[in-house]
Amino acid sequence: MTDVHASTLMGPPDYSGPILSDVVPAAALGLGAGEIFDDTARARARALGLDRESRTTIVVLIDGMGEQQLKEYSGYTPFFRSLASGRRTLSTGFPSTTANSLSSLATGRLPGAHGVVGYRVLDPAKDAVFNQLTWDLDVDPVAWVPDATLFERLSDTGVDVVSLGEAKFAGRGLNKASLRGGRFRASKTLEERCRHAIAEARAPGRRLIYLYWGNLDKAGHVHGSHSSQWTEELEHVDLALSQLANDLPADSTMIVTADHGMVDIDHELRLDLADAPWLRTGVRHVGGEPRALHLYVEPGAEADVASAWTETINGRGLMLSRAEAIRRGYFGPVVPRVRERIGDFVIICQDEFAIVDSEHDSASALALIGHHGSTTTRELEIPLIVV
Repeated sequence: MTDVHASTLMGPPDYSGPILSDVVPAAALGLGAGEIFDDTARARARALGLDRESRTTIVVLIDGMGEQQLKEYSGYTPFFRSLASGRRTLSTGFPSTTANSLSSLATGRLPGAHGVVGYRVLDPAKDAVFNQLTWDLDVDPVAWVPDATLFERLSDTGVDVVSLGEAKFAGRGLNKASLRGGRFRASKTLEERCRHAIAEARAPGRRLIYLYWGNLDKAGHVHGSHSSQWTEELEHVDLALSQLANDLPADSTMIVTADHGMVDIDHELRLDLADAPWLRTGVRHVGGEPRALHLYVEPGAEADVASAWTETINGRGLMLSRAEAIRRGYFGPVVPRVRERIGDFVIICQDEFAIVDSEHDSASALALIGHHGSTTTRELEIPLIVV
């Protein structure tokens, strides 16, 4: 299978460089728990430069806070701007989407190893596509991501691990699959979450505190990543984390990162599958998301599907067979149990292009402006900020 205008698209993420899955191992080294990693993982973690010994470390993940957006709107972030000289840029994995990224963060593994290879992915055993965030299919999360998470491994060494997030995520779905291990404290507001983080940081003992905040991503999806609503939420995040940093105990470290950036897509530039019924011929399931699709194809229909989709996309994206996507390293090394979760074809969208389906997508999904999942710098690059 040949690609479509590959020269105009970025290749796979640079998994050899500093990446999101190195963050928690680096935090673990600072907590004195490096024995849970092999020499290669320790070397990658040390390369992040987070070698300050700490009794407690807070890992803050701000959903949707891409490095390019943070640079562009630095005028709204006096706290982050004050730390700009020491800020580093990481890469997230492919696809650049929350389920994959959170799994990489919390397992320390690349997508092809942890297996959460998209927003909506095929369960080969059930021949059904399901949502990795809402977990809308009866799939055992522990069987789906069977290897021990970093949170579990750290807990086994005596490090107290606590996750701070919304109550609805506790012990279910993706949290049980990729982020299981340790304790969970529920909260609604970012301010309450930061208060919990400080209380945990001040308590005795070695502790890893994971704080997730998703409202910046929501603002970008609904209003766009150039909207006043997005910049207002960015200001809110900057102020809250400034106050959190100010209250940190002296023996604590705070690491701030993200899961992906975002691009805004003009609705008129999208391809709606409802307007292209010929693209459904031979396609059993469509997975992924508007910027990074998985096509699961009927046996024997591969050539016809490739021809129809290539002609219709017409230079607006990169279409790769599963074998070619794996060969080029888009998912990192792929273990056997994960291989068939990846589409027979993977479509990676260019700037200003996305694929939707008004026959099956909800009205709220069709209304979204901000998207992510592809391999542009705005989607892949994320910040690493250390306090």
